[in-house]
Amino acid sequence: MTLTPLASNNALNDDPRRYAHLSTTRLEDPDAVSRAAAARRRHPGPRAGRQNFIVAADHPARGALAVGADPTAMADRRQLLDRLQIALAHPAVDGVLASPDVMDDLLLLGALDGKLVFGSMNRGGLADLVNEVDDRFTGHTAAALQALGADGGKMLTRICLGDPDTVSLLEATAKAIDSLAERKLIAMVEPFLSVREKGRLRNDLSTDAVIRSIAIAGGLGSTSAYTWMKLPVVAEMERVMAATTMPTVLLGGDPDGPQDEVFATWQAALALPGVQGLTVGRTVLYPADGDVAGAVASAASLFNHAAEGPE
Repeated sequence: MTLTPLASNNALNDDPRRYAHLSTTRLEDPDAVSRAAAARRRHPGPRAGRQNFIVAADHPARGALAVGADPTAMADRRQLLDRLQIALAHPAVDGVLASPDVMDDLLLLGALDGKLVFGSMNRGGLADLVNEVDDRFTGHTAAALQALGADGGKMLTRICLGDPDTVSLLEATAKAIDSLAERKLIAMVEPFLSVREKGRLRNDLSTDAVIRSIAIAGGLGSTSAYTWMKLPVVAEMERVMAATTMPTVLLGGDPDGPQDEVFATWQAALALPGVQGLTVGRTVLYPADGDVAGAVASAASLFNHAAEGPE
């Protein structure tokens, strides 16, 4: 996929100094972040029958800057913030999933009023790192998320049976789930069965592998009361969703096909029982035609807000 620049009707401002005030605030008044979090109007919370549209922006913290064929598409923080603000301004977008640095920028910009907020907890498994499976919790903690007034935390859980670091990751994930549950915060667990091929980690997206990853991840922690699943859209999603009773959001991933085809697979999966919504980043933030607002609107049109109950 070849990316085009942000479409002119989406651009907030072309001034390279447009976010200079964030640097100034961080320098002179770092407590402004916590004040912005305290002043933020909270989202009323998830409920049955109302699927949630969450925009993801935690990829850069893992060193994953590529979108399609562009290896540095997400490198420009000003562009990322432009795109996030366009997406979050759409009334159908319920919230954001972000690493601490992006979250703090969005708080300072006042972009999270009335939104669901999920922090990204483990970003230590850097893309292509020699021990990528040792995905340590280097981002938000449960205590920090509680202080921010967040709704929960997300953890990437790659289960590589050929890597001994998997067991320590599973233990850390279980502890994070418990820490979130103690604070009545959602643990959004994103499990994969992963394999190493030619030195690189690859997620197995076969239906059986996804189902097995759900079985393992669903049993982590001393309670699953606050646990959600974050799952890829794969073949035979009916079988996948039959593997869990936990609320599930679908992940978008890095699109490898035409947008219409990708959206069609999402729409079919969103109609399944137990699917609470969609958590997607690059597909809507970096569409091939540069039209972020259009991509967000198209994705929002897929939701069935009466899927599981009354409004």
